[in-house]
Amino acid sequence: MNNWGRKIIWTAVLMLAMSAIAACGNNKAADSKDVQTGNAAAASAAPAETGNKPSSEGATRTIAGEFGEVEIPVNPQRVAAIYLEDYLKALGVTPVVQWYHPSWGKQDYLNLDVPEFDISGSIEALLDKNPDLIITDGGVDAAKVEQYALVAPTFRLPESVLQDSRLILTTVADALGIPEKGKAVLAEYDQKVAAGKAALQQALGQEKVAVIRLNVADKTVALFGVKNRFTGVLYNQFGLTPVPMAAEMTEFQSIISEEVIPELGADHIIIFPDNGGWDSEANQEAIKMLDGPLWKNLPAVKNGNIYRMERSHWQSGGITANQMKLDDLLKAMVK
Repeated sequence: MNNWGRKIIWTAVLMLAMSAIAACGNNKAADSKDVQTGNAAAASAAPAETGNKPSSEGATRTIAGEFGEVEIPVNPQRVAAIYLEDYLKALGVTPVVQWYHPSWGKQDYLNLDVPEFDISGSIEALLDKNPDLIITDGGVDAAKVEQYALVAPTFRLPESVLQDSRLILTTVADALGIPEKGKAVLAEYDQKVAAGKAALQQALGQEKVAVIRLNVADKTVALFGVKNRFTGVLYNQFGLTPVPMAAEMTEFQSIISEEVIPELGADHIIIFPDNGGWDSEANQEAIKMLDGPLWKNLPAVKNGNIYRMERSHWQSGGITANQMKLDDLLKAMVK
């Protein structure tokens, strides 16, 4: 049978199976987790390998994901890592597609030259890419995993690793069958973070830092807390001191009024837009608030300690993005 015939059959099977899943979905308790939540990561939470077959072409092994065991290739060659492409790039692996959403775009900072996969559209789009392994993060529930599994074996990361980019890195490396590469990349990352942390602490001491996102559509600002998966790394790995409000937050962010910003007591303010860039035409009206008297009178602004960052990697918690944030901070704060 030719490839076109196979695609027609697969598409028909996929559509029937997805219909069946949708029909019974209301009777199942979908264990859906928000991408910003999760238990504290533990080193023992990497996927447990429960069985091995001889390492050869076509061989498989079984690992434990969030929703149970899954049989995956020993040496996957065509991997779709949905919103985890950052880790594949760090490991020297090129994904067959890259995550995309019509409202948020893609992770531009990765500079990947691969087709986009619109997560708001049909999973059938993955069929043509012929992945032999799909890896997903916490934004995918059990029902969605079942749908992805109709295309290829699907490993959903354990919830317990999602708050720590270091654990995600080694977990993904293990799933790809390259654990030693994961350890090597992690060692380089830890060395870079240790050096960067020392330089930042010497430059700032205990001066307080606030991370703020400018929501351009409604002209509001969001303060990111210490538990934020995107920027919590500044405090728990890079050693910066959060403003008290951020330190006390249990949620990952909080919408605050402009009037609250002076009360933060921030010696340094990091800010980025929620969409687009600082030069995007659609953002210019919202950006005007930064020229208002309230902002101009902030001690951080008067002292030249407000830093406009690019949103793409600042709104990602991946291991590559974290290194780019560290580079930004060293360039901006260490004289």
